[in-house]
Amino acid sequence: MRALDRGLNYWNWCGHLDGMREAVRQLGARREQVIVAVQLEARTGPAAAEEMDRILGELRTSYLDIVTLYYVEHEPDWSEICAPDGALGHLQQAKRGGQLRMIGLTTHQRKLGAAWAETGLLDMLMIRYNAAHRGAERDVFPITTRLGVPVVTFTGLRWRALLEPTPDDPDDDPPPTAAECYRFCLANPNVSIALAAPSNTAELDHMLTLLDDWRAPFDNEMQSIRAHGDRVRKHAGLFW
Repeated sequence: MRALDRGLNYWNWCGHLDGMREAVRQLGARREQVIVAVQLEARTGPAAAEEMDRILGELRTSYLDIVTLYYVEHEPDWSEICAPDGALGHLQQAKRGGQLRMIGLTTHQRKLGAAWAETGLLDMLMIRYNAAHRGAERDVFPITTRLGVPVVTFTGLRWRALLEPTPDDPDDDPPPTAAECYRFCLANPNVSIALAAPSNTAELDHMLTLLDDWRAPFDNEMQSIRAHGDRVRKHAGLFW
């Protein structure tokens, strides 16, 4: 509840039997204050119904704010989801019945994700975006902004690689902190939510410093973090 008390009310539950599950269960009268988002792995309607029932039971809630179709990476996946007996139909039914408020999709495929958003079947899109992965600025944001589709971003630290030095770093330009990486993501007007996953209270408190000093990066800070992102992209391997 420490995060909620500070105003962090978008909770992305990954399906683990963890502290977030327990926190959702204990919300009680505060449930309406929190946007509870989950990922759905099902591709067919019957599998989606079973998975939704399990999630609602695990979280002990009567509704979910957002369900994102999880890691939809290829056109055949989307076609199966949208088929007459696909998962999308069940989510639409759940939305009409009050068990769900928004339907989203999670993908690494920027152009496909943007194209699927243009179908009008999605209420939001969840994509990768950070100082090293900036392709969404070209492939996604112009489309989602035109459509009015909110974007949630993940891997804001690029699996912590953005926090580490590279062989090409100048001596007078250290790597950014985690808070600076999330500041970069949130400062983009096309980003509605930037997900973070602090592993302990110290990391949570570090991120909360953003709320104490919220502002976009200064021009020199933006130039520095984008340059560091380019160096990380150069040296961090093939995971893009």
